Amino acid sequence: MQPPKLFVSGAAHIDRRGRIDGVYVPGASNPGSLQEEAGGGALNAARNTVRHGVDVTLMSLRGGDLAGLAVADVLAESGIEDVSAIFLDRTTPSYTALLDPNGELIAGLADMTLYELGFARQMRRRKIRDAVAAADAVFCEANMPEDALVRLAGMAAGRPIYAIAISPAKARRLEPILSSLSCLFMNRREARALSGAEAVSEAIEALRNRGLRRGVITAGGEETIFYDDTGVFGIAPPPPGMIADVTGAGDALAGVATAALMRGIDFHEAVRRGMAAAMLTIASPNVVADYEDEAFDTALARVGTPRKIS
Repeated sequence: MQPPKLFVSGAAHIDRRGRIDGVYVPGASNPGSLQEEAGGGALNAARNTVRHGVDVTLMSLRGGDLAGLAVADVLAESGIEDVSAIFLDRTTPSYTALLDPNGELIAGLADMTLYELGFARQMRRRKIRDAVAAADAVFCEANMPEDALVRLAGMAAGRPIYAIAISPAKARRLEPILSSLSCLFMNRREARALSGAEAVSEAIEALRNRGLRRGVITAGGEETIFYDDTGVFGIAPPPPGMIADVTGAGDALAGVATAALMRGIDFHEAVRRGMAAAMLTIASPNVVADYEDEAFDTALARVGTPRKIS
């Protein structure tokens, strides 16, 4: 049987992560180390999705520089079909994160100008329309501007659409297509920004009223909340293990849960699988974890059973 096909659109750029050696001192020079690798919400999720049995075609934007070549190499190594646009006179977007010794984010700097300028125009390309038409589902994220997201949702023509909110500042770009989404993956700050509600229960009610049928809301080391038309559920986080770097954990959850849903796995179990992938990502120094099936099964066994909240 042929694997399901997913069209992914969004960020595929360079991630730089600086880790402070000791206590962070604002306004001062802090000793630490810097790591650089290809990342971005769309690319991270796509690599996780491929790892779990889905064929992926990815469309992003990058410059004609060494960073762009590094992104292209990762796409090729991951077995992802690359239909991205290359702008020879532009630099490839990047995200630079400053982390504390525990891997928690202190601050981030996103240089994403190219994404703001080019995504909507690229959606008009025949090659992109054909790639969407050949896919079983679509995956996008809020690094894309609103007009590009609306155009992509129209091109999806009823196919399932999965999305990542990316950040509180960008989450509202998804408002016009909420009713078109099959599932939105977000953290609590993004859910608040998108819904205008402080409490998770109120945020879910507001998102439902705006047409979002399914959502997954994470909160770092706290309970993951998710909902569909059968109710609201929660899964407590497993006992804490090694934390190497939190970068990419949310993308891993979204990518692996999407792969599970595309393969016909129940929503509750798909979320559990996504949480297992997020655990493995947090324990890895890389933005996308490299693990064997046995390690994934062990991580999955540590993820609890969903409890019904309402």
